Amino acid sequence: MKKEPKRQPSTMPPGHPAERMADALDRMAPPVVVDPDLWRTDAFVWHPESQGLSPVARVNRVPLKLLRGVENQARILLANTQHHADGLPANNALLWGARGTGKSSLIKAVHAAANGKRPAKKCLALVEIHREDVPTLPQLLAVLRTSERRFVLFCDDLTFEGQDASYKALKTVLEGGIEGRPNNVILYATSNRRHLMARDMIENERAAAIHDTEAIEEKVSLSDRFGLWLGFHHIDQATYLDIVAGYAAAFKLRIDGTKLRARAIEWAATRGDRSGRVAWQFVQDLAGELGKRIDL
Repeated sequence: MKKEPKRQPSTMPPGHPAERMADALDRMAPPVVVDPDLWRTDAFVWHPESQGLSPVARVNRVPLKLLRGVENQARILLANTQHHADGLPANNALLWGARGTGKSSLIKAVHAAANGKRPAKKCLALVEIHREDVPTLPQLLAVLRTSERRFVLFCDDLTFEGQDASYKALKTVLEGGIEGRPNNVILYATSNRRHLMARDMIENERAAAIHDTEAIEEKVSLSDRFGLWLGFHHIDQATYLDIVAGYAAAFKLRIDGTKLRARAIEWAATRGDRSGRVAWQFVQDLAGELGKRIDL
C-alpha cells in the first residue's frame, strides 16, 4: 500500500502555536492509505485501523437462482445494481425484515449476478464495512472516490442502540455533506429494523421534539435516505419446502421426496421457525448425513 505524501517540514520554530495545531490535526486525520490495486479481486473488507482494503478471494454466497421466496426483491435489487454497474443512476438500498430471510444472501448473490459475463474492467467490487466501523465511512469513501472502478458497499445488520450517535455520520454520507456520495459508490445495508433505530432511541427523539411532526420526521429521516426499501418477511410452509427442494436438487441430494418433506418440516418445528436460513441449515445437515459435499 502506498501512503499520500507527508506534510512538508515546517519552517516555523518548534513549539510555535500554529505548528502545534498542525500536528494535532495530523493526528486527528491520518493520511489516507490508497490500495494501488482495486481491480485484483471483486470483493474487499474495509479495515479502518490501517485505512486499507483487504481482498476476499472467495465470497461466501449461494447462487441467485437458489434464493426462493424473494423473487420480487431480487428483481428490483438486481436491476438497481446493473444500473450502477452500467454507470447509470442507482439508489442506496435498505433490506429490512425478519432474521434469516435472505437479506445478506441476496446482496451477495445479486453482486455476482450483476457481474455475470461482464468484462473484468466493468465488474463491480463488493466492499464490506462492519457495523462498528460506520463512523469511518468518510475515510472509506475518500479511498474509493479516487478509483475508476464502481463499488457496492455492504453493511450487514445495521442498527443503532442507546446513545449511539454514529447514525448521524451515516445520514451525512448517504445524502448530505459538501462532497456527497461518490458517483462510483452505492450502499446496501441490511437491518432487522425498518427505521434502523431502537425503540428507546425513537422515543427519546419524540420526547425531545417540540412538535409531533418533528418526532415523526426524525424517526424516518435516516431510513428515508435509502432510495430502495425492500421488506423481508417470514415465509409460509410451501415456500420453505420449495427452498429445501431447490437446494436438494442443486446439490444432488438423493432422498425420496416424501421423506425430504417430512424431515424438513420436523427440522423447522425443532427450530420454531421457517426461513431460508433454517432451510439451508437443514440441507447442510442432510448433505453431511448423506456424505455429500456442497460446493458453491
